[in-house]
Amino acid sequence: MKPKSKILIIAGSDSSGGAGIQADIKTVTSLGSYAMTAITAVTVQNTKGVKSVIPINADEIKNQIIFTSSDIKPDAIKIGMLHSSAVIESVIKSLNKIKVKKIILDPVMVAKGGTKLIDNNAIQVLKKKLIKKVYLITPNIPEAEILTGVKIRNKEDMILAANKLINLGAKNVLIKGGHLKSTKVEDVFFNKKDLKVFYSLRHKTKNTHGTGCTLSSAITTLFSCGKSLKKACELGIKYVNSAILTNPKYGKGHGPINHLSSINLKRKFK
Repeated sequence: MKPKSKILIIAGSDSSGGAGIQADIKTVTSLGSYAMTAITAVTVQNTKGVKSVIPINADEIKNQIIFTSSDIKPDAIKIGMLHSSAVIESVIKSLNKIKVKKIILDPVMVAKGGTKLIDNNAIQVLKKKLIKKVYLITPNIPEAEILTGVKIRNKEDMILAANKLINLGAKNVLIKGGHLKSTKVEDVFFNKKDLKVFYSLRHKTKNTHGTGCTLSSAITTLFSCGKSLKKACELGIKYVNSAILTNPKYGKGHGPINHLSSINLKRKFK
């Protein structure tokens, strides 16, 4: 099968394989596209938590992005963990040089186990400079609260926060509702002309590590292949739900989801 598009992933590495660059590559590949990477940090972690975070030098991150893209031009870019203001500034400079329009930002701030992955100065730079550069931002509820100052308790609060992100310069927003205590998960897609709420069944499982990384990479891949942004969000959410439902139950903490849920092997192996 020939890859349908080329995706550049700018994100941190997860040694346990459930989130970060590893989840991104698995997602892009299983949805039929070609994944390239610029690694922003190396994390030492497992399903029970993060032991340490080793940042990559900002200039080397910029070099990864520009050198890779000068040879294989990406059709779309997914941005994940950016741990410092220097890294965000270097990524912005890189984006200005390579000029790719389809950019999805997953503003990773806190790991599933609670470890903070970004400093306060970086959050301010992300709000003032990076949000304007991307086509879609996909915060979860804690991230949306940090970025907007809105306390989110329900769908109406999610819409209010999404509107504030638009006022900060975002073109499109998808706020993920998984953190709310509700029977159904509500994800809110919002821009100046459109509002769409995606409803999903809530699956009772602790194995949801990497869902945010996976969703943003799925949306990036589907969007790069010609789907509309709203349709890419809808299909990306369905992919993640399937991956949660069929999770392999690995590890003793927050286990990974099943990124292979979309792959149908044509050949039967004995």
